[in-house]
Amino acid sequence: MSRQVVRSSKFRHVFGQPAKADQCYEDVRVSQTTWDSGFCAVNPKFLALICEASGGGAFLVLPLCKVSPLGGLGPWLPYLGAPLWVGRGDCHQRSLDGGLTLPLREPVVTLEGHTKRVGIVAWHPTAQNVLLSAGCDNVILVWDVGTGAAVLTLGSDVHPDTVYSVDWSRDGALICTSCRDKRLRIIEPRKGTVVVEKDRPHEGTRPVHAVFVSDGKILTTGFSRMSERQVALWDTKHLEEPLSLQELDTSSGVLLPFFDPDTNIVYLCGKGDSSIRYFEITSEAPFLHYLSMFSSKESQRGMGYMPKRGLEVNKCEIARFYKLHERKCEPIAMTVPRKSDLFQEDLYPPTAGPDPALTAEEWLAGRDAGPLLISLKDGYVPPKSRELCVNRGLSVSRRKATSETSSDVISRLEEELRKLQTVVQELQKRVDRLEDTVQAK
Repeated sequence: MSRQVVRSSKFRHVFGQPAKADQCYEDVRVSQTTWDSGFCAVNPKFLALICEASGGGAFLVLPLCKVSPLGGLGPWLPYLGAPLWVGRGDCHQRSLDGGLTLPLREPVVTLEGHTKRVGIVAWHPTAQNVLLSAGCDNVILVWDVGTGAAVLTLGSDVHPDTVYSVDWSRDGALICTSCRDKRLRIIEPRKGTVVVEKDRPHEGTRPVHAVFVSDGKILTTGFSRMSERQVALWDTKHLEEPLSLQELDTSSGVLLPFFDPDTNIVYLCGKGDSSIRYFEITSEAPFLHYLSMFSSKESQRGMGYMPKRGLEVNKCEIARFYKLHERKCEPIAMTVPRKSDLFQEDLYPPTAGPDPALTAEEWLAGRDAGPLLISLKDGYVPPKSRELCVNRGLSVSRRKATSETSSDVISRLEEELRKLQTVVQELQKRVDRLEDTVQAK
């Protein structure tokens, strides 16, 4: 009598735990846009999500500690910390920065270059101020946000149709893209060349999403010819056949992959699903191992993923998602069951920190570097707020966008100086009168 052997893995019993009601973000109207995006971004200090509002373009930015009830707060909330980058439907992207006392109204930087709606924005993983954007104009632009200039352009000759997804490699040397033309591409953005491409990684007509994973591999999600959802793992050096291809179900929602390089776990979150599947990636066949699935009653409109440094290491939390409902955002903690209260070094190897390893100039000159790693043994303490350094003198688009000319500025300053001089004269007269009164007594 044979006995089925269960694969040994320390992540086999990872379980998801939704937050209690008083730890959820209530009364938020999540966007109903059909774009295949998570609609949510999160870091150790703040939560940002796209909201439904007349005219579009509204979003919320909340401190993580500001949970329900939100009451009558509107769609524009204050933001503090590293700049938030927003892709807009008006073909522009804006960096927004501010304090905790005023709403966000004026962008720090506005980048103008796309001719149609911007759907994807992604920071370079290791180079400072380098931002990638992709729009419905089939163009990918790489920006130096510090100068406000587009430094690299991948035109419609590279992607003849809409770009569905873009992901940086861990050191930022390459990007992988999926396109409506059914092709998966690995691109060297500084040279503008396609290193390798794969036609129809999934046979279905629905969108494909792709992310870099460990050891030079790429994971894709898509649909079969019979509209079954699939997940596949590919070796970038041999794209003829996948290392692993698994069919999941017949749901229609596009699967969004989130990869954790520290644990080699990939999480699949489907738009419209009520579950999160997770797989472990190994270097030996069959390479992609199903672990388990977290399920809940309500479906998700989007999903945000917390960086590793924002997790509670004393609770063996290895991932945290922010699930968007129709009118609520619900944190979900993924935890490894451990009895010990000691720091679990096997669960928390050194992880990517918030500081860049390269400047934009160094990366553009051809240098590559992996992320600067930090230890989570004593927990992560967020650094003081960083300001986005923008060289406004080099930002041509910013100079064009301003409504005041140099002469207007000079005239306004001269008028303010005249008013100030008048105020000083009035104060001097008042002082003279007081002195005369004192001497008379």
